[in-house]
Amino acid sequence: MDRKFQHKNQEKPYLLGVDTGSSKTHALISDMSGRILGFGESGCGNYEVVGADGFIEAVNEAVNEAVNKALSFAGVSKSAIAAMGFGFSGYDWPSEAPIMIKAIRSLQINSRYQFVNDVMLGLIAGSTEGWGVAADAGTGNNIIGRDKFGKIGRITGNSIQFGEFGGASEMVWRAMLAVTYAWSKRGPETRLTKLFIDHAQVESEFELIEALATDKIHLDPALAKNIIQLAHEGDLQAQEAVKFSANELALNVNAVIRQLKFETIDFKVIKMGSVFKAGDIYIKPFQETIQQFAPKAKFVHLLVPPVVGAVLLAAEVSGLPSESLRKQLFRSVGDILS
Repeated sequence: MDRKFQHKNQEKPYLLGVDTGSSKTHALISDMSGRILGFGESGCGNYEVVGADGFIEAVNEAVNEAVNKALSFAGVSKSAIAAMGFGFSGYDWPSEAPIMIKAIRSLQINSRYQFVNDVMLGLIAGSTEGWGVAADAGTGNNIIGRDKFGKIGRITGNSIQFGEFGGASEMVWRAMLAVTYAWSKRGPETRLTKLFIDHAQVESEFELIEALATDKIHLDPALAKNIIQLAHEGDLQAQEAVKFSANELALNVNAVIRQLKFETIDFKVIKMGSVFKAGDIYIKPFQETIQQFAPKAKFVHLLVPPVVGAVLLAAEVSGLPSESLRKQLFRSVGDILS
């Protein structure tokens, strides 16, 4: 079967995968066996953050870098790409599809393609069965699930606006509440106050609260790392912010479990995103909340970049068997991205 496909595609023997995120955009090119030939990276690729023009620019920059590296390595050109898979951060609703298609067409690659929300790439890459639930806790949070028949379960992916918490930005938001409560004496003092004062480069607690209230400062989601560190050091309000985020993300997972009727079956929860690097202080309450609801859930940490799932999506478009290709991708991705 592999040989037959390769014979039909001698002039187009390569696969392209693209993963756009809120912090970075990755592109990966492999041959039909899963051997990686090129990798490209650019900045934020969430069109909700950078706008449609910035989105197209980020996708093109990452893809062109990957193609150029593959070209120098093995003579690969855009015309040799047989199929493409894309995972787009911010692609949550059908009405947004034309924006995604415009970005794909701007690449000027005449190949078949498929695109999904970027969290689906984690599920594709992390679950050998091709179904389960993917929980993403990166800059923001999102949950997507798929059952063995292809039914999709999901949350809105719109963060605080719809009461969906769990990522770095939401953890910072929850810590901001603790700082505000400490200032008004509704809550106890916390070392989070000094963290935010230093970040905002202001002189006092009052100046910090005023700047927050008047939208003169923005609290970077990267502060989640510092919040987690303060939690490890024993700050109770930092610990509460971390636990709140973990429990809320788990409740989002449980909602998708309920949609897909996974409560009593064996299935995998794929953990992806930088917040899971916090360790047990975040992972333990996250897993406990899920297992109370779905005792047979098994937890898997995504060990490869989600862009690997985009290449597997391209293979799916091409009708390639994914098992052997997946193994080869996993073997070779470390060498390219190290």
